[in-house]
Amino acid sequence: MQRNMYARIEHITDVMGCIDYITSSDREENLYAIYRTKEDFPWAQLAAECRSSFRKSGTEGRCIEAREMILALPEEFQRFNPQELIGEITEHFKAKYETECVSALHHNEEKTNYHIHLIFAERELLEMPEIKLAQRNMFLDADGKRSTKKEIHDENGRLKDGCSIIKKGEVVSRKLFGNKNPYFKSREFVRDVKQEFKELINSKVQDEERKLSIYDSSDIFIMKSQITRTHEPK
Repeated sequence: MQRNMYARIEHITDVMGCIDYITSSDREENLYAIYRTKEDFPWAQLAAECRSSFRKSGTEGRCIEAREMILALPEEFQRFNPQELIGEITEHFKAKYETECVSALHHNEEKTNYHIHLIFAERELLEMPEIKLAQRNMFLDADGKRSTKKEIHDENGRLKDGCSIIKKGEVVSRKLFGNKNPYFKSREFVRDVKQEFKELINSKVQDEERKLSIYDSSDIFIMKSQITRTHEPK
């Protein structure tokens, strides 16, 4: 009897919190393995640049800092070494979609749902950071907005709390990432993910009758309001 493929793509609005949640043995009772495609990948800077772009765009709602694939695995895959299994799947995702990832292999509390959470970046890390230098002294108020020298000092000439000065020639901003890849928010991407990982999983299933199939009318691009998360960062 063939089984249906299950995968899901979700928005991540707190990538650092989500990474901490899925990789924490204190918060995940049945955590078997963790994998990172790049150990020193600057996820915090990615989040900061996403928030900065979001503010500048004036878009309403919540900023999407990254995306996550939740991939169900056949229970018989417990026979594989967990670290090798998650490594193969995560590196396959990176090679196919050219993006950095961090993933974790879990079981639910009842140990009936063997699955992977794979968080991936929508922005590519630039080979050379884009660095902007101050052309003149810049005066910033407590909210980080441009101001004047007079406004950020009190009557005694002392710098007010929270205000700052960026001197001419100093770094104003450092951009590490390019723009978001629009492909990652398309339905085409979601369909491709499902097909790609169906084939990868089936390559490891020996019994032809137990290979996964894709239910034609299913759609794994589920609106957020329709999703009940397996794990929600606190």
